[in-house]
Amino acid sequence: MMKEFRKNRLAVLCLLVLLSLYGLALFADFFSPYAYDEEDVEHLWSPPAKIHLIDREHNIFLKPFIYKDSFTIDEYYRRIYREDRTQAVPIRFFVRGFSYKLLGLFKSDIHLFGVADSSKIFILGADSKGRDLFTRILYGARISLSIGLIGVLISYGIGLLLGGIAGYYGGRVDMILMRLVEMIMLVPGFYLMLALRSSFPPNLSSTQVYVLLIVILSFIGWASIARVIRGMALSLRENEFVYAAKSLGLRDLQIIVRHIIPHTFSYAIVTIVLSIPGYILGEAALSMIGLGIQEPQASWGNLLSSAMGIVNIKLFPWILTPGLFIIAASMCFYVLGETLRDIIDPKRKISL
Repeated sequence: MMKEFRKNRLAVLCLLVLLSLYGLALFADFFSPYAYDEEDVEHLWSPPAKIHLIDREHNIFLKPFIYKDSFTIDEYYRRIYREDRTQAVPIRFFVRGFSYKLLGLFKSDIHLFGVADSSKIFILGADSKGRDLFTRILYGARISLSIGLIGVLISYGIGLLLGGIAGYYGGRVDMILMRLVEMIMLVPGFYLMLALRSSFPPNLSSTQVYVLLIVILSFIGWASIARVIRGMALSLRENEFVYAAKSLGLRDLQIIVRHIIPHTFSYAIVTIVLSIPGYILGEAALSMIGLGIQEPQASWGNLLSSAMGIVNIKLFPWILTPGLFIIAASMCFYVLGETLRDIIDPKRKISL
């Protein structure tokens, strides 16, 4: 399987992109030049920084630098930022900044890059409160990417177990569980998600909302996998190894967990990878309309809430950057899932 996977360069590239995104999210404190909630009224809607290696006199420098900027107010009361080509500010690496705990364990104040205290560098621009968008995207990745992984693991754990129980026992147990599955699948997922979130108080903390989103997305996602696993378990329960396990005195739950469910892992792994983007998009949709992660905590969804108006998109197009991260992560998961499906089941091979 590893040899087949390495042959697909697109899949390998997608895996590297995902590992990079999770690495940036895990060490967001180190890669971020500023705190995610640090506001600066002098840089409201500041555009992405222009990094230079050549100055106005065409001298080439080995170290990158930016120019200090200033703004003027036009007739529409917009800030127009301009570079001051007489004041170059070098970009320094491994600089000291705000304190944090790396991985929640090691206290540090070292950051990958930064500039002098009197200046600011916004790699991807700033938002309406002067907060660094690059920093907030990295911190938002912690929410959006972790919800995808945790939510899918919980929902598929429930789906595998209940699907295995329904297929193994059959009869009344199967009928009750499948009717429950059909009731959940009958309601469109997004509307069910909205209804479940709206049933809880709006003034929850970010941690409570985070846990609540995982619970909601897991509750919606387990039904489809349970239905498929139930069909696989119906055929697996007639195999000889199941009868051998019964003759050895194993209990029904042990047979389901140890012998039936492991035979569905090849399907489950592919489906899990393909389902993660749905969880990322679900969190983004709820946060974008104000029902998910709330300010000042960042997620890719609530970062896109500023892009709800066409005027903001036209004037400040860099606010769409979180959407590019959502698209990139989702496409990478889809490519990985399709590649794994081709490797596990060559008959369904799809050229990527």
